Amino acid sequence: MKGYWVARCHIIDNNEYTKYAELAGPIIESFGGKFLARGGNQKEVEGGIYERTVLVEFNNIQIAEECYKSEAYQSALKHVENSAIRHVVLVEGI
Repeated sequence: MKGYWVARCHIIDNNEYTKYAELAGPIIESFGGKFLARGGNQKEVEGGIYERTVLVEFNNIQIAEECYKSEAYQSALKHVENSAIRHVVLVEGI
C-alpha cells in the first residue's frame, strides 16, 4: 500500500527555506519518493495559513517514515526551524 507525505507550509524566510528544499528534494527521491505536488497554484478553502503544499508518494508508509527519520533528512530539516511553520503528516493510501 502506498504511503504519502503531506506537508503544509507557511514560509517565513524564503532564502533559508530554499536551502532546505534544495537539500531535501534529492534525499526524498533517494528513498523512492515521487513528488505529486510541490508548491504551485493552490486554492485554500478551509483553515490554515499555509500557502505551500507538498505531496510525496512512497512505495509504503514505512519508507516514508524511514526517509523522514533519516540522518540526511534531519540534517536538511535544520533549515526549516526558523524559516517555516509546517504541518507534516505521513499517511497510508487506500
